[in-house]
Amino acid sequence: ANRLGYSGGTSMTRPLWTSEEAAKATGGRAEGHWSALGISIDTRSLKPGDLFVALKDIRDGHDFVPNAYEAGAAACLVSRDVHNVPALQVDDTLTALEHLGLAARARTDAFCSAVTGSVGKTSIKEMLAQIFRASGPAHWSDKSFNNHWGVPLTLARMPQETRRAIFEIGMSTPGEIEPRSRMAQPHAAMITKIAPAHLEGVGSIEGVAKEKSAIFAGLLPDGHAILPVEDRFFDFLKNEALNWCPSARIYTFGAENGDGHVLSQKTDGLGTTFELKVFGEVCTTRINAVGDHWGVNLAAALVLAVCSGLSLQEAAETVAGYQPPDGRGSAEYLDLAGIGRVLLVNDAYNANPESMRAALTSFAERDAGRKVILLGEMKELGEGADELHKALAPAIRAASPAAVILSGEGIKPLMSELSPDIDVHWVAKAKESGDVVKSLLTNGDALLIKGSNGSGVHTVARALRDAVNASGEGEAS
Repeated sequence: ANRLGYSGGTSMTRPLWTSEEAAKATGGRAEGHWSALGISIDTRSLKPGDLFVALKDIRDGHDFVPNAYEAGAAACLVSRDVHNVPALQVDDTLTALEHLGLAARARTDAFCSAVTGSVGKTSIKEMLAQIFRASGPAHWSDKSFNNHWGVPLTLARMPQETRRAIFEIGMSTPGEIEPRSRMAQPHAAMITKIAPAHLEGVGSIEGVAKEKSAIFAGLLPDGHAILPVEDRFFDFLKNEALNWCPSARIYTFGAENGDGHVLSQKTDGLGTTFELKVFGEVCTTRINAVGDHWGVNLAAALVLAVCSGLSLQEAAETVAGYQPPDGRGSAEYLDLAGIGRVLLVNDAYNANPESMRAALTSFAERDAGRKVILLGEMKELGEGADELHKALAPAIRAASPAAVILSGEGIKPLMSELSPDIDVHWVAKAKESGDVVKSLLTNGDALLIKGSNGSGVHTVARALRDAVNASGEGEAS
């Protein structure tokens, strides 16, 4: 796959955008004649030949336009006067990026799909990206580019030759998903699960369900609406899908009565072999992940893959060996000086009550001498945050940990639910938790790190990697 998320064994036959095409799509004024091979919003990762988009966010991207040219940008998309340099001048750069995305979507015949949900959406997106790129030119969201600029950026990066694409669409406040879905115009749209997340912005889990159901706003006629059959909001989501798209074809995953579900699974503590039934056909595949929720994710991905026109056996074969992205349940052995070999399970990209319990349950299945758990507080849970943190206690106990480290003020109420029968340590800041972790680890241990991104516990995983001694490097599992 090349840097644009485009694969299939052949190179793009044409530039991603020419100055004439970009000016027509945005209504802007092109300075000079230029061709762009990609699109960047960050000069630190910009590649020569990219179009740099000067977005205004925490920093004003216009401040970095000189850096972009120095890094080899083909042109810059700006809302300020420029002269004698390759550029595209517009009134508003984010609006222009959206127009580029709409134009990219309009010019391709690709099978486009979209996924949202409270948990699992990035993992399922990555599974589908792996499946899609094995069968031809494919395109997918980079990292978790799923917000007001991430979705149009992903669309604008989509080459015309794309055959299959998967877009991740997220939200933190009301009204974010509908316009992104209408931009993507998916042939298939999926909701992974409804769970308590972003409650501060939405107000209630019912509000979450309502917002997530807007993924079907842009679903094309006769499109595929894929839903978690065991979800408590299933009937509501189904009705909403049909309200948005009356001709939608409803498919399900997750339980025996779903179109895709797990028949059996066997784990060795490092990976899992799943036997699944999808649309009445049976397949077997192995991925490098542990836990029941991975089987549900896999079933969902295979349902959508078949909807895209691939055979089940082809999809099952190409998803084999899937490795969770770093910070989303990835596992690796680290040889730590003065400690020994430790299995690090890094699930610290983000967290809500549902993903916390899933991570703890799958960690319980890991084969290790002792288990140590570092949990960072969960953010954006609203008024019920204390009780939602306390409710993690049963899942923690079920993992039989040798020690638990809790980081952050928000998670402190959980201490009273675990003491005195579990060795619990609380620290105010993630930075302090790293020292506690290292003091507790011994050779042969397994360490789970899980928490909201804002809790900072992901920095502990990075610090442990940095501490790996020169004679022994980490080994992905």
